Amino acid sequence: MTEWITTSWTAVLMVVLSSIGIYASVILFTRLAGLRSFSKMSGFDFAMTVAIGSIVASSILTKDPPLLQAVVALGTIYALQIGVAQLRKNTQIAERFVDNEPLLLMVGTEMLRDNMRRVRVTENDLWAKLREANVIDLSEVHAVVFETTGDVSVLHGSPDGPDLDMELLTGVRDRERFAASR
Repeated sequence: MTEWITTSWTAVLMVVLSSIGIYASVILFTRLAGLRSFSKMSGFDFAMTVAIGSIVASSILTKDPPLLQAVVALGTIYALQIGVAQLRKNTQIAERFVDNEPLLLMVGTEMLRDNMRRVRVTENDLWAKLREANVIDLSEVHAVVFETTGDVSVLHGSPDGPDLDMELLTGVRDRERFAASR
């Protein structure tokens, strides 16, 4: 029972040393890989962040994996991200395979319920995102997009202001539904 509460000084020292080693490794690999390391621009980026967190947590608090294995695992994850980013940049096939396609959820005041079902967004989810974007009148809404990262973008402005530039919907699935509503 006391093993749940207490530990040895050797174990505490190993946690401290592992923390320092992993922390330094994350800083080094992030500097080498660049700022995108912890971005959330694609689902792949999010998966990388989760993988790094898992490696960091397990290597700091347990003996398995040993520190060297954890550093190699981190390096491998960072190398994979760099490689996939290069493939995405150079080939559309890789980009289509790795990235989700953004999807139109709302055109003006009309909720596109078929698209909402496709990505499992409820009407209440959408109302919350509209409030979060400080929409105070539905007539302000031009479009709502479910992004590749799972974020929701609300494109809104004064009804008397300029129309939404269609280029902002480049790559968004069902963008023609917005064009048809104009």
